[in-house]
Amino acid sequence: MKKLLIIIPILVVAIIVAISLFLQPNDFAKCGNSPAVNGACSKADAIVVVSGGDTNARTDEGIRLYKNGWANALIFSGAAQDKTGPSNAAAMSLRALEQGVPETAIHAEEFSNSTQENAANTQEILTDNEFTKVILVTSGYHQRRSFLEFEKQTTGVTVLNAPLANDKDWSAWWWVTPRGWWLAGGELVKIGAFYAQGGK
Repeated sequence: MKKLLIIIPILVVAIIVAISLFLQPNDFAKCGNSPAVNGACSKADAIVVVSGGDTNARTDEGIRLYKNGWANALIFSGAAQDKTGPSNAAAMSLRALEQGVPETAIHAEEFSNSTQENAANTQEILTDNEFTKVILVTSGYHQRRSFLEFEKQTTGVTVLNAPLANDKDWSAWWWVTPRGWWLAGGELVKIGAFYAQGGK
């Protein structure tokens, strides 16, 4: 019985840590605030931000990376949740403009209703602008699946992960709320479905 009281908490902690690390790969964990001249922490061609969840927080993170010099272009992807209003990408673009990002640096993909479509529909922008290295920004729980879809749906592009560590839906303490477990569990199921459907 005493062994169980020790083993169970250790097992629970291990599961939480494993889920956290798996869902939110981060290629910039060891980088500073600004890009290096070369290497793993060097500048990319564009920052891609997908809408959904806490869209404003995702947008602000993309803007922060842009202002810190990580890329010269911002790509916002997402259709309107409310079909009577502007697309998420348009709203994200406006938010960027209001924060001082020049219009010439902004690209909007306004037709995606899913993560798979975010990736597939962004390909045209990447190709037209000859972007071959992008930084992908989304919420922490959504990062792994987004990365998998972008890896599958885009060609000739290196995709780097820059998950948003904290937003209104997700933080390092995700595991203390039912919503955190719901989001994590949902992503794990969707990732499983991705592989079951022939994802690489």
